[in-house]
Amino acid sequence: MSIQPQPDRVIIFDTTLRDGEQSPGATLLVEEKLAIAHQLSLLGVDVIEAGFAVASPGDFEAVKTIAQQVGVLGGPIICSLARAIRQDIQAAAEALQQAAHPRIHTFISTSDIHLKYQLKKSRSEVMAIAQEMVAYAKSFVEDVEFSPMDASRTDPEFLYQILEQVIAAGATTINIPDTVGYCTPKDMAALIQGVQENVPNIDQVILSVHTQNDLGLATANALTAIENGVRQVECTVNGIGERAGNAALEEIVMALQVRKPHFNPYFGRPVDWDAPLTKIKTQEIYKTSCLVSQFTGIVVQPNKAIVGANAFAHESGIHQDGILKHRQTYEIMEAADIGLAENSIILGKHSGRNALRTRLQELGFELSEADFNKAFMRFKEIADKKKEMSDWDLEAIVRDETQIQVDKGFQLEHVQVTCGDCTCPTATITVVTPNGEISTDAAVGTGPVDAVHKAINRLVQIPNQLIEFSVQSVTGGIDALGTVTIRLRYQERIFSGQASDTDIVVAAAYAHMNALNRLYRFLQRETEKSQTSDSAVVHN
Repeated sequence: MSIQPQPDRVIIFDTTLRDGEQSPGATLLVEEKLAIAHQLSLLGVDVIEAGFAVASPGDFEAVKTIAQQVGVLGGPIICSLARAIRQDIQAAAEALQQAAHPRIHTFISTSDIHLKYQLKKSRSEVMAIAQEMVAYAKSFVEDVEFSPMDASRTDPEFLYQILEQVIAAGATTINIPDTVGYCTPKDMAALIQGVQENVPNIDQVILSVHTQNDLGLATANALTAIENGVRQVECTVNGIGERAGNAALEEIVMALQVRKPHFNPYFGRPVDWDAPLTKIKTQEIYKTSCLVSQFTGIVVQPNKAIVGANAFAHESGIHQDGILKHRQTYEIMEAADIGLAENSIILGKHSGRNALRTRLQELGFELSEADFNKAFMRFKEIADKKKEMSDWDLEAIVRDETQIQVDKGFQLEHVQVTCGDCTCPTATITVVTPNGEISTDAAVGTGPVDAVHKAINRLVQIPNQLIEFSVQSVTGGIDALGTVTIRLRYQERIFSGQASDTDIVVAAAYAHMNALNRLYRFLQRETEKSQTSDSAVVHN
């Protein structure tokens, strides 16, 4: 095998659609995954891990659709995760068939604690499986990535041996995962150095790292790995993912951008070299963050680095004084660097279609005529309630009105709520069912949102438990748009919905319906799977 040419930059491997979707309640529809994948391509990521093809028919369809529509020639590498099992690898290969640049990412646990309690296999058995399955994946695609799961807690000597063998079997990328977020930056440096010094054929592959955030060290560990020779990082938008999440794409990219003089020498560059260290179009970061938050229902915390609402806000008098005198006194990057509009151009109810379309284009939204018409109608509706519409309001409207709708889902037709200190909170709801019937019902609750929740549930007849209701103000002032996030539990699964309105009770009703439609779509798929299984049994 020839030596793999090492890139002079960091390869961004985005796993928002795979690891990110493992966040509780972040289940995405195929259409939503496709929309995010298109945006990730626009953002400039090198690799999109589109899903875990064997996990479910939905995941398989998502990987296949993204491979077809986003994995075009000249576009990003499209990847599917696969356990070191033939069935997984076959599913991944089939789903990736139409990608111009397909990659199979296979993995197996290597730490003694995983071998003993999870796999119940010996080291020699795991070694043989890893070799065989990497070679098997190689028979389908040229680009094969291998991850020794729980590498940071694996015996170093065994880790070196298994990596040497899988490289010989055809792996082109070796990913070192800190699966449980156990490492400190010092540990990560030692781990990467040990791999480079003790795996004789490591120069034949791209070295990668995947860092979890259980101790809040994911980004720090990823950057330390880069300093020690890693040239691919696995990350997610907004840092979402299993448990405490992953290294956040926006944090890694902007750290490399802002601290370029620090990182340049690690790539053999002069300190003042100006070429970017990633291919990411940073002006697309904020838009991507909003899209992922909208579809997953996971609200970005206000103090989140780079993309949080407070990331470029200053309340302290000392800070405000410094910013007014010279921006760099308290800001190390500009809001415009991530695509966040600094100027709030105000539109109102007298603004026309052209003014709205122009401003939306300036904000980075290229809408189809149908989506623009829906956004314009919503804009006029909100503008009648508010004197002024800021960029934040416009973004909320576009996110709401261009949300991907569930086919044949329930549609909210009418919401009316009565409440007060001497009145029982009562909600009257009208819903259009998937088969076109119009139904109305009313319910009394402990509060207006509870009443809405009960009335909707009486109409749709889908069992669920409301486990979270949160409101986030989009703009300041008494007439601010409020974005409501609703999370529903059905058995062991969680489904999220989001909507915005100047009336948070109305927003809650729409958010609730969005979450219920996700649940409805899930139940439809489960029924279809059951019917398919029954048919197969009868046929056999």
